[in-house]
Amino acid sequence: MVLPNFLIFGVQKAGTTSIYDYLKQHPQVFMSPRKETDFFCRDLSIPISADEPRQTRGGRQRILTIEDYESLFARVGDEVAIGEASPNYLFTHERSVPGIQKYVPDAKLIAILRNPVERAYSDYLMHVRQVVGNRSPLAEQVKESGESSHTLLKGRYCEGIKHFIEVFGREQVKIFLYDELRRDSAGLMRQIYEFIGVDPSFDADTGRKQQTAQVPKNQSINQLLQTNNPLRSLAGSILRKVMPEERRQQLRSRLIAANSTGKEGLPLSAEDRQLLEDYYRDDVRQLQDLIGYDLSGWFDLKV
Repeated sequence: MVLPNFLIFGVQKAGTTSIYDYLKQHPQVFMSPRKETDFFCRDLSIPISADEPRQTRGGRQRILTIEDYESLFARVGDEVAIGEASPNYLFTHERSVPGIQKYVPDAKLIAILRNPVERAYSDYLMHVRQVVGNRSPLAEQVKESGESSHTLLKGRYCEGIKHFIEVFGREQVKIFLYDELRRDSAGLMRQIYEFIGVDPSFDADTGRKQQTAQVPKNQSINQLLQTNNPLRSLAGSILRKVMPEERRQQLRSRLIAANSTGKEGLPLSAEDRQLLEDYYRDDVRQLQDLIGYDLSGWFDLKV
């Protein structure tokens, strides 16, 4: 049974898709062909029930059993490092850590952390674009659902990072900052290559950003393109008769892109930013002490 010997366990909206792509380029690295398997997000001690959803919201088959998970690594050859990237493992640490302990206890563990205010803002823009999750304004989420909004809670890193360190030890857990990825992506990748035990001199093509924040120009059009609705179903049934699936997806992607603009279309106000900084300040202070990094570049921690 071949399973990973390293995991990227955090966090969403912190460049993990780009890092996944850079790792795939290395000849000594095998990455799961599926990013975000989320296998360890489920409590693996609980048997799979008959009514357990078999597909994700996006229609992908869920990885529910160890056999499903193992199949992702069936094509491993002579690669030195075998990995996968599921940045939700940090958020679901109470469930994911026991599963990691059971199946890949010696795996090297990597987290990329981003200024939680910027991370929450990016996550919020994604929800607006995809018409999913809590799309209430971020300030409203802080005031009304700060202890239940996943968009906000995923930026409170300290408890999860502490749990991983306590269980696996500091030698097995490596923390990087998104700021490093933006400033010197090649240098960051060399550090990751060294940590997972492959040739650090390999130069990945780090010139491409895999994801950029965008928001819809017209939300009504976006809703038609992104959600299940009668008009989209009708168009789909017609196009299926004359166009293969790949072409249909390309057409949909082009339509979504034509209706998109940069994040400046939905800017984060100074007032909302201040509210978010206040929300995260104590957690960032504790995180700074835990990992020994100076995080004052994220925002003022002395207020």
